[in-house]
Amino acid sequence: MEQRHLGRTGLRVSRIGLGTLTWGRTEESDAAELLKVFWEAGGTLVDTADVYGDGGSEYLLGRLIERLVSRRDLVIATKAGSVPDPERRFDGSRGHLLAALDASLARLGTDYVDLWQVHAFDPATPLDETLQALDIAVSSGRARYAGVSNFCGWQLAKAATWQLAMPGARTRIASTQMEYSLLQRGVEREVLPAAIDLGVGLLPSSPLGRGVLTGKYRRATPADSRGASDQMAPFVAPYLDDAAGHIVDAVATAADGLAATPLQVALAWVRDRPGVTAPIVGARTAQQLTAALSVETLSLPDEICQALDDVSAPVHRYPDHDWSTL
Repeated sequence: MEQRHLGRTGLRVSRIGLGTLTWGRTEESDAAELLKVFWEAGGTLVDTADVYGDGGSEYLLGRLIERLVSRRDLVIATKAGSVPDPERRFDGSRGHLLAALDASLARLGTDYVDLWQVHAFDPATPLDETLQALDIAVSSGRARYAGVSNFCGWQLAKAATWQLAMPGARTRIASTQMEYSLLQRGVEREVLPAAIDLGVGLLPSSPLGRGVLTGKYRRATPADSRGASDQMAPFVAPYLDDAAGHIVDAVATAADGLAATPLQVALAWVRDRPGVTAPIVGARTAQQLTAALSVETLSLPDEICQALDDVSAPVHRYPDHDWSTL
């Protein structure tokens, strides 16, 4: 698998990442098979978080490291900052973040993570305090690189600029993880332009539109799908409207013309967008993951990309477009 630099850093990662959101509910044997398939395909970037499965995802990944894949062969990314408190969903305080990192390292069974990400912006904590936690994590060797997740455009720009203000004294923001797909192009308003300008690599989550872009929901909801489960149905539902249906139909048409699958077309589109480093793909089975990894050999023709751009184009007006044209 092709390797890409993460933003404007020296860290190289596979251009498809493996997501572990559901590993807290996954059997160890199934997770082992997923990791083995991913690694054998040349994948290196494995993404998790301290809240995935209440820590179960990190614990399971830690059990598989060394026994299945050598630690040095993986780029492990985790997150901290989300908390199970209805009164305060995010805690970006220095104390919480550093304690969460130590707990993550214990579950993962490693001395360091390659990429440590703030899971979300915390409006109740001064941003410079949150960023200081990243500096401490890297300077102490507990993290090699640092990033953010779910920051809007101004939040990302402020954080990345703050870190660049004193070269060598602060840790560069290497990445931002955001939902991005043909069904969700909101990051193109401000987040993506800021990321490109500031040398921050984008790690798209849900690059298949929460599974909808595979086309499996076109006629009905499969009984074994996320959309049919009590836990995940609300997660999928926003992308089952008529507007999404038109985009899914266009993806299916493009796939037919290319002798490919809708999954391959949708994933190739987001993988090769400007500013994108590596989409994060979650899979329940090795068969699903193999299907996603098969996109490595596919590059979309320019005319197909343009057609998909047109059919899925979000409405961006003032101030995103030149005001004089409005």
